[in-house]
Parts: sequence; structure tokens; C-alpha cells
Amino acid sequence: MKTEKITLEIGGMTCASCVNTITRYITGQDGIKKINVNLLAEKAEIEYNPELLKVEDLTELVEDVGFTAEYKEEIPNGYIDLNISGMTCGSCTQTITKYVSSLDGVADVAVNLSTEKARIVYNPKEIGVRDLIEGVEDVGFGASVSKNKVDIDQLGRKDEIREWKKKLIFSSILTLPFVLMMIFMYIPKEITHQIPELYTIHYYMTYDFIPGFSYDELFSFIFVTPIMIYVGKDFYIKAYKSVKHGAATMDVLVSLSTLSSYTYSIYQILYSVLVASRFYGQHFFGTSAFLFTFIVLGKYMEAKAKGKTSESMQKLLELQSKSAILLEIKDGEVISEKEIPVELLQVDDILKVYPGEKIPSDGEIIFGNSSIDESMITGESMPVTKSVGDNVIGSSTNMHGMFHMKVTKVGADTTLNKIVKLVEEAQTSKAPIEKVADQISATFVPTIVLLSITIFALWYIMLITRYIPKFWIPIGGSEFLMAFLIGLSVLVIACPCALGLATPTAVMVGTGLGAENGILIKGAEPLQTAHNVNAVVLDKTGTITHGKPEVVDILSFYDEDILLIAASVENASEHPIGRAISKNILDQNRSLLDVVNFEMIVGSGVSGIIKGKKYFVGSRRLITENDIDINVTTEENLQNFENEGKTALIVASDKVLGIITIADTIKEDSAKAVKALINMNIDVYMFTGDNLRVANSIARQVGIAERNVYAELLPQDKSVKIKELQEDGKIVAMVGDGINDSLALTQADVGIAIGAGSDIAIEAADMILVRNDIRDIITAIDLSRKTFNRIRLNYMWAFGYNLIAIPLAAGILIPVLRSILHYTYLLPPEIAGLAMAFSSVSVVTSSLMLKRYKPLKI
Repeated sequence: MKTEKITLEIGGMTCASCVNTITRYITGQDGIKKINVNLLAEKAEIEYNPELLKVEDLTELVEDVGFTAEYKEEIPNGYIDLNISGMTCGSCTQTITKYVSSLDGVADVAVNLSTEKARIVYNPKEIGVRDLIEGVEDVGFGASVSKNKVDIDQLGRKDEIREWKKKLIFSSILTLPFVLMMIFMYIPKEITHQIPELYTIHYYMTYDFIPGFSYDELFSFIFVTPIMIYVGKDFYIKAYKSVKHGAATMDVLVSLSTLSSYTYSIYQILYSVLVASRFYGQHFFGTSAFLFTFIVLGKYMEAKAKGKTSESMQKLLELQSKSAILLEIKDGEVISEKEIPVELLQVDDILKVYPGEKIPSDGEIIFGNSSIDESMITGESMPVTKSVGDNVIGSSTNMHGMFHMKVTKVGADTTLNKIVKLVEEAQTSKAPIEKVADQISATFVPTIVLLSITIFALWYIMLITRYIPKFWIPIGGSEFLMAFLIGLSVLVIACPCALGLATPTAVMVGTGLGAENGILIKGAEPLQTAHNVNAVVLDKTGTITHGKPEVVDILSFYDEDILLIAASVENASEHPIGRAISKNILDQNRSLLDVVNFEMIVGSGVSGIIKGKKYFVGSRRLITENDIDINVTTEENLQNFENEGKTALIVASDKVLGIITIADTIKEDSAKAVKALINMNIDVYMFTGDNLRVANSIARQVGIAERNVYAELLPQDKSVKIKELQEDGKIVAMVGDGINDSLALTQADVGIAIGAGSDIAIEAADMILVRNDIRDIITAIDLSRKTFNRIRLNYMWAFGYNLIAIPLAAGILIPVLRSILHYTYLLPPEIAGLAMAFSSVSVVTSSLMLKRYKPLKI
């Protein structure tokens, strides 16, 4: 079955039951393969059959169960939205489309006359934004960039907060009279009779507007009804739609509780007016008003707290520079400079960056030098010195010197935008532990409704049969009212929202903290898995060592320039060792030889033909596999070099021509990191394609036990060894930086790539260490443990709250309190509503406590 994936933005979800309602309803439709709904991110990722369903069908399915859905089309990295001016008819749109489409590098043009906008998909390496604007202007129309950047307000939930605040103010104003009535009830009659104003109020509150219908009831009805309509409307609509499709959400509980008290109040008024004018029942209009006010207060505070969970993302987005100084250079001289918006930057633009300014985009310094503060991108607190030839990261801060830079990446290709996208995707993913909450939420609301009815029935039966004495009934009450209030409190106090928020809020804060500390976590699952890691496998080159080896010894057995031969063959290699050999020759301003039929033998070395003769550069394995003899003298030299911790490469043709040794220095913090991991009860292993002597020499220096060193491994061998560790019960994290680590990173339970490593390694990894600092492995695992412990605590609170609150609302302590206080105390439904509202807030607040996390000092 052909499938496609889309992501919908969902509005109106409040709890795990909402997630379950959408998931269950959509999963049951033909053409749906998979759906993943995230409560906190308010997104749903749906995999579906496009032959059976359209995007419009999917949004309608979500709306069928009472939620809003919007699809925002995913656009390729190279696209721009332009505002177009001067169009008057369809011919104008055709003119722009035809001309701009003809420009090199333009893939697609869509012009909309009614909105006066054009969306252009293009290749940033071939054509830039300014070229596109000039293209539109060339055919007689105006054009400017339409700023469709990520909405920081949306991340901060400002619209949601504003809406709940508006409802809270409205509900609070109309609930205030009920508060005043409650206060008035406790003022002694002696005082009210002495103060004319109070006496008048007291008189009218007890006086009938019409027989059986008091002014108190009239005003209460007038005040609560707007709340029921304006505040309650969304709750009621969503509750109706979810029940219609056989599901139940938090909205059902809110609707049932508020409508029960409101409907009963109207019923007792009608009964009093139409049937028995001498009957004076108790109305619960105030209960409905208080319930909505407390629920909306909780939602308002919850939205504010949720907004704070994405503060890390907001900080990253706020880093973006607004403008750049573009230089026009001719014959090495600056002819002109002008300030332009960053949206107009193109690859290969030359920019000037002054001290104190944010760097507009990713690029390379071509003139000058400075120290750069990259702390908000990499987490590195100390400024980094940069000079000609060094890369700089867009949105980092230039601290001191002025420099010129050439833009290498723009728009979505920049480091900052990639980090934002990665963090956003991580925060919308679901952790395996959430399955528990999903399973419970599927039956939570129906169970609570049934429980509420059962408890009401039990209390009512016990009261009318006098199993419970009549004097237990509060003054002014009845058997029905007492049972009704208890059942209503059970309905109100139960809260599935806390269950649904326990994991996603903690994951959002945890992944955001990771990004702040230079650790990009690709999803909730690796974040959860990492907390169980008990074995860490470190690749040697580039992870334990700097990955910048240098040529140390050149031992030639014949009158041939083996360094030039090796450098020429290795020049096409991406391995750090190969680059080190080629760099040695190039640094001497020597020219390399022409090589044909270059071949890279992963884990062994390289080969190539120079002037018709085939040469090999690599390990013993490479030489022996090509039937070239290694004599005793050569072997002794190899062993001596290797015992010194050097990597020895053999250069050969039809015979061994000589040996070149490479040494790679160990990172300053490698030994500290290994020690810290061991102190965390984690076994540390080292994998390398190098020989055992070199590997053991490096291992001894950093504190890795020789029994945990595996050398001369091919990429597939690393993967096999990790599988063996997993079969022994180890939860393995693999840390590497090269192409030859990608298989192992994929096989490991958690793959961790060094940020400066290859794109393939980064793609295969679950976590990325932006700073290329081995100590961040400890931070990543420790942050995972802290986050997961917080999730556990959240679940303990969410479950504990319901396990304690529901029995209390059900009146389990009434007999005890009655025997001690000689008074029947019922938990008021409005107080139950307040407790329910704050249970969700408390879970979000608990997750926010993670923001106080500080990385371990090593």
C-alpha cells in the first residue's frame, strides 16, 4: 500500500483522553496506517493512503470529534514567499510565472492574484532571493519578502493564554456576585438590621420575584447563564462530538458536572413555581459558576506554564539577526556597503560584521579575526577565537574584532534553523512510557462517569433506607441533595489531564535543556532509553582523540617519495588520517600526482594508480589481502611504532615501499569523561579500526580497561560487537563521528554523534554533541536520567492525586469526621473543581522544575 505522511496542527486538546479520542477515531478509518498525536505540541503525524484519503478528509475527521485541524504544507528548504504589487489580472500572474520559471535554479513558481503573493521553490546554490526579486521587477511588478518565520508567539502560547485570560476575566466578574452572596450569608442578622443597605439586600434576596422564584434565584440565573454560554460553549461542543463518536474526554466531565448543577437548579425552580409554590429547594447556579471559573483559571495557568516549557526554542529563535551589511567587492577592494534584511542574503554574499553584532548567517571568515560567543548555539561558555578560513555560525555574537565573511548557508540550511527543526521534531515525538497514560485515558472518563453515578446511587439508597441516620444530612438538605453533591464532586475532581501532561511537558523541557547545553536529542524515545544506558562504546579517532592526526615518521625502504605517493592516493579520502597525509604535502606547497581508479577499502585503506602503477596505502590487512609480503624487518618496525601509540601505514606497490606513521593527540578531557562514566556505573568500551597495540596504548592513557578494547574492526564488525554486548544484557550507547561508525550508531540502543563528525554519522545518530566535547556524553545521560525521574514523579503525582482525591470526594472520610466533629462535611463541588484544575498545573510546574538542571562538573 502506497502511503504518505503529513503533520496536522490540532487545536482544542486538553488531556490524554483527547489524544486517545483522536487516535482511536482516525485509526479506525479506511486508508489510515498510523497516527501519532502529541498533546503538548498540539500536532498529529498521520501516515495514510493518498488513493483513499485526501488532506481535506483528514482535517474533517479530526473536526468530526470536536477539534480543529490545520495542515501547513511542508516546503523544500529552497523556497521564498514574495509579496507582489502591481498585478491586475490573470495575464499578470502568467507573465511573472513564465519569466521567473525560466531563470536558472527555479524549480516552481505559484502566483496568487487574490492574495498578491508568489511562492517560489528554488536552489539557493544557483540563484538567490535578490535575484528572484529582480526577476519579478524585470517584468514590471514590485516584490518584497513575505516574512513567514516561525511564530515565537505560538511557541509561547500567547494566543491561547490571551483567550483563557479573556474567559477567566469574564467568568470571574460574573462569579463575584456569588462570592458576595456567600459572604452576606455569614453576616449576623443583628448587623444587617442596623445597616439599611444590607437590610435591603437581605430583604430582596429572600423575597420572591414571583411565587416560588426568589430574587436570589433570579439574579443567580442571570449571572451564571452567560458563563454557561460563552465559557461553556466550546466544552459542550467538543463533549457532544466526542460522545457522538463513542469517545469521552475531559470536556465530558466538565460538561456533565456544570450542566448537572445548572439543570437541577432550573428544575427545582420550575417545580417550585409550577407545582408547589411553598417548596423551597436549594439551587446550585453558584456551583456551575465557580466550577467554570476555577477550571478556566487552571487552564489559564496551565497554558502559561506550557508556554514556559518551550522557552529554549523561543530563545533560539530570538537569536536570529534582523539585518546584514552587504559588501560589493571589486579587485579586492570594497566599492560599497549597504544594510539589507537577512531574508535577502544569498550564498557567496560578502558581509561585514562589527563587534557586538550577531552574525547574520553561516559562513567563512575571509578577512580579519575575532572571538565569537557561540554559547547559545553550542553551549560553550568561553568565546572561540576565529580567523581567516574558519567557519562561523549564524546568530552567534561577534565579541571583539571586525571581519568580512562569505555566506555559505542561508535560510533553512543554517545551523540555527536545523537545530530549531530538530528540537521541534523531538518535542513532538512520544516516549514509550506514554503508552501507559494512553491506555488508562482510553477508559478513564467513562469509568469516572460510571463511578460517579454508582456513588450517587449508593449514598442515596443508604440515606433513604436509613442505613445512614437522617441527622447526617446537612441542615437544609435532603437525601437526594446530599447524594447528588457527593456524586457531583466525584465527577468534578477526577482529572485525566495530569496523566496526559506528565511525559510531554518533561520531554519538552528536557530536549530544550539539551539544546541549550549543546546536545541535540532527536526524540522522546532516545531520551527515555538513554537513562538506562549501562555501557558506552567510544570510537577512538575523533571521539577519544582530536581526530586531527599529523605525520610523525617517514621510513622509506627504497629511493621513492612515499609521502608524495601516499598523499596523492589519500587525497580523495575523507578519513582524518588520509587528510593528514595530504595536508602535509600541500602545506609544503608541493603538487600532488594524478591518480586514477581510486578505491577506498573501508577499515583497511586506499588504493590508486599513478602513472600506470597501482599503489596501496593502509593496514597490514590491505597489504596481505593483495598478496604483498611483509618481511620481518618491516614487521619489527611496525610493532615498534605501534607500541609508541602511533598509527603505522604501509605504502606498497608490488612490494612494501615504506612506512608512514601518524599520531593523533588525545583530547584533554577524555580521561576525565571516562572516569566520570565509570563513576556512574557505566562500562566503557573502545572500538577502533586501528591495531591492538595502538588501541591499548590510547586506552591505558584514558583509563579504559584493556579487556574492553576491540581493535582492527571493520564497520560491520563494530555493529556485530555492539549486538553481542546487547545480547549480554547491556543497554549500549555508541559514540562516534565518522562514516565507518554509522552502522554501529544505528545498531546501538542510543547512537551519539560528535557534532563535528560526518553528515552520515549525524544522520544515523539519536543524539548529536554540537560542541564536539566528549564530556557532553555524561551530560546527555545525566539529563536523560533527571528527565525520566521527573516523568516518574509526574506520574506518581497524577496517579496519586486521583487515587486520593476521588475517595475523598466520594465521602470516605465522612464517617470519621462525623464521629470527631459531630458535623457532616461534604467536599463542595466547586472546591473539587479547583483541585482538579490545579492538578494539571502542578504537573506542568513539576516539569518546569527541570529548568534548574545544571550539568555535572567534570
